[in-house]
Amino acid sequence: MQKNIIFEDAHIIVVYKPVGIATQTSRTGQQDMVSELKNYLAKKPEWKGKGEPYLGIVHRLDQPVSGLLAFARTKQAAAHLSRQVSDGRMQKSYYAVVCGRPDKEQGRLEDYLYKDSKINQTLVVDKIFQGAKRAVLDYKLVKTLVMLDENLVPGGYGGISGENEISLLEIGLVTGRHHQIRAQMSHAGLPLLGDHKYGSLRSKELSREAGCRSAALCAYCLAFDHPAAKKRMTFKKQPEGEIFLPFFTRGI
Repeated sequence: MQKNIIFEDAHIIVVYKPVGIATQTSRTGQQDMVSELKNYLAKKPEWKGKGEPYLGIVHRLDQPVSGLLAFARTKQAAAHLSRQVSDGRMQKSYYAVVCGRPDKEQGRLEDYLYKDSKINQTLVVDKIFQGAKRAVLDYKLVKTLVMLDENLVPGGYGGISGENEISLLEIGLVTGRHHQIRAQMSHAGLPLLGDHKYGSLRSKELSREAGCRSAALCAYCLAFDHPAAKKRMTFKKQPEGEIFLPFFTRGI
């Protein structure tokens, strides 16, 4: 766990959550970030004999998604960070690898989403649908590559193009909804690679060819005001998934 810690002090702890690990779970025997961090903190000399360390959850990442998470080490810090989540001062940016290439290099998606708890899936619905919530995200195209014989080569913008295109997008959330990026990008015809829940037949086929088994989504940048010092803090982490590597080894 210690290798995944990006920053730590008496008020907060910022970590990189790998793919496949839940933020928190009640399932017996299943690894999660909260349990791992509490075990790490409990082993510190200053916690000897003090019982279970406090760890406040202020935001989460889906189990198939990797990226940066901030936890609070005091109740005061938790309240401060939670207010930042609510008023938008905590900003999160993501990298996503999608099937296809958007028509515009950058844009905004605005939809209404409904979370179906029975199937743990978010649906894009009409705004008058009961329980629908407005969802907004901004995206920017970083680069498009093409899969040829299981290899990735530059594509788009006058190069090779077609149904084998995959693109790296930078995504900023204006709202924070359940499975928002995965549901909205799929609805826009740009499903994430490795996303078995929201993927299309073509994206699932490309995912198999690329060996991508988890949603190609990483919360690579996290910014917020420190709850005690009040100074702005920004953390960045390059995605570790293999599907991201070709985009970052070609001059990006």
